[in-house]
Amino acid sequence: MDLIDKAKNFVTEKIANMEKPEATITDVDLKKIGLGGLTFHAKVAVKNPYSVPIPIMEIDYVLKSASRVIASGRIPDPGNIKANDSTMLDVPVQVPHSVLLSLVNDLGGDWDIDYTLELGLIIDLPVIGNFTIPLSYSGEYKLPTLSDLWKGTGKEEEEKKETEKVREI
Repeated sequence: MDLIDKAKNFVTEKIANMEKPEATITDVDLKKIGLGGLTFHAKVAVKNPYSVPIPIMEIDYVLKSASRVIASGRIPDPGNIKANDSTMLDVPVQVPHSVLLSLVNDLGGDWDIDYTLELGLIIDLPVIGNFTIPLSYSGEYKLPTLSDLWKGTGKEEEEKKETEKVREI
């Protein structure tokens, strides 16, 4: 083994053992219902172990339900990850109404939509270059039933009662 091969192996080993940024999807919520469709927001916590901010090149996302892709997209240049800190990212996922109609088969008797959100967080690491952090989050979104829409969820009534109690005091 010559000197160049030893140097390559040394650098490869150091890079492989180098601490890298970590990320997790902490929550996915429905944020908006509009004319264009639904907007879900995924909260992503990203930890940067380096003493310099790291630029996020782009975020790729795929939202699946019943093994079908219902939304996909790319968010270019969403910002930086703070140095030696955690950064919370808010990733909007747009789902058109037309796709929601095709999910009726997935509802079944439990009146929910099971989903999987896959994210690819592409960051630019010094020396290494672009590095993708793959993330996945599965959950279910409970749809309101018609009776829920007419009579409310009960939270409004409880809040009214609490407000009335405070006024009485």
